[in-house]
Amino acid sequence: MALGATFAALRHRNYRIWAGAGFVSVTGTWMQVLGVNWFVLAETGSATSMGLTVLLQALPTLLLSVWGGALADRLPAKPLLVTAQAAHAVLAAGLAVVALTGAGGLPAVYAISLATGAVSAIEGPVMGRWASTLVDRDSLGNALALGSLTNSAGRILGMSVGAVVVAAVGPALLFAVNAASFVAVVAALLAVREEERHAGGPVAADAGPADGGIRAGFRYLLGQPVVLVALALSFVLGSLGRNYQVTMAAMSDGPLGGGASGYGFLSTVFAVGTVLGALVAARRAELGYAVLVGAGLLASTLQIVAGLAPGTASFAAVILPVAAAAVVIDTTVGARAQLDTDYAMRGRVLAALAVTGSVAAAVGAPLLGWLAEHAGPRQTLVLAGTVSAVATLAAGVALDRLRERRLARTLPAVRRPVRRLTLALPAVRRPVRRVAASAVRVVRPVRRAAPVPSGPTPTVAVGVAPTVMAGRPVPTPRPGARPGTARPASAAARVDAGRR
Repeated sequence: MALGATFAALRHRNYRIWAGAGFVSVTGTWMQVLGVNWFVLAETGSATSMGLTVLLQALPTLLLSVWGGALADRLPAKPLLVTAQAAHAVLAAGLAVVALTGAGGLPAVYAISLATGAVSAIEGPVMGRWASTLVDRDSLGNALALGSLTNSAGRILGMSVGAVVVAAVGPALLFAVNAASFVAVVAALLAVREEERHAGGPVAADAGPADGGIRAGFRYLLGQPVVLVALALSFVLGSLGRNYQVTMAAMSDGPLGGGASGYGFLSTVFAVGTVLGALVAARRAELGYAVLVGAGLLASTLQIVAGLAPGTASFAAVILPVAAAAVVIDTTVGARAQLDTDYAMRGRVLAALAVTGSVAAAVGAPLLGWLAEHAGPRQTLVLAGTVSAVATLAAGVALDRLRERRLARTLPAVRRPVRRLTLALPAVRRPVRRVAASAVRVVRPVRRAAPVPSGPTPTVAVGVAPTVMAGRPVPTPRPGARPGTARPASAAARVDAGRR
């Protein structure tokens, strides 16, 4: 694809404004993450205390994201988002005051971290649903990929600059910079032109006020098996194949012998890989389930290879494409979750996606750490990669069967071998279905009988797919009828045909 297609979403003015503000905000956020970790570690000297801070920020996502999803589907987005940005700015300023004066100490930092997580949990689904209207449907996948690129680039810049600043003047300045960064987001929200926003997608005809609850969201998801399979695969890949901070640290401190410097090098390589993965995803014209399964298998296989890597350099060479595949997986799941669901339910679907990611991190990180400590880092990578590969293959089979079921409903007159041939194609598209139906008629030519002059209803030739005549569906002929013959569709027509 042309280079312009890689940045297709930037053709939309509203998205350009939003992407620029997002980069500023993400950079400030990662500065604050580094500053909080540094402050807690300096005060306590305990990595466990630092981990508690991270947990406090992630815990509200498990509890409040579903409420945020319901609010996203029921209330106007812009006032909620402006309020959330103001709350983030106040909380970041509070951290700066604590770092400067020492007022409140660690309890204040823990409380602010918990409150920050709560605001993020409510804000996330609202922002995701609203941001999807800044581009048209065809550019949504590209916009999500560029969002991953923005997050990766902002993380690299924020952590790099933050490390220099915190060593020179302390973490208070990092918190102040993050507080100021939310002004850019508010300005972008106000600068977006409402008349240039796009429809978020199809809305069910029966969607109404009753669809605004959390239970309705769960019922809707239970009726979307394809999305459920994608979320389940995302959970497995996220828990066993995504917590690389744990496995990289264990490998560097253990068999690779790289120590802290080696871990820093691997973290940098991983960050570069995420940028490359975002570019790869942005260059894709369509992010379908075939891409999801392929990226999952690639990441799982390379994870096994990483467990067998003899040194830091070889481990880094493997971890680079693994990081790229991880971003492709996340972007594809996010794109399908939005493109394949009802817009009226999108906030709740995004909330389910956020909860899935949080649970995967909460379960996977301790599990991988325990396995690395008791079984060894190499064995942990090989085992986790094997389980992830098996889960990806199982998800691929499940998606294929669901796809075949959908084709069976779409092409009822096409026999199973032809449907299986159609399933071998990369994606199910309307042109593909039309070509498949035409191919069946070519392979099995139908000899149409002469029309019956009398009788109120037309005849139906056996072997021809059902069509709609005079506004009514014409049923498929009875089983066992001889090919190439026609039968009258009414009693009067049958009597008339017998006389002739």
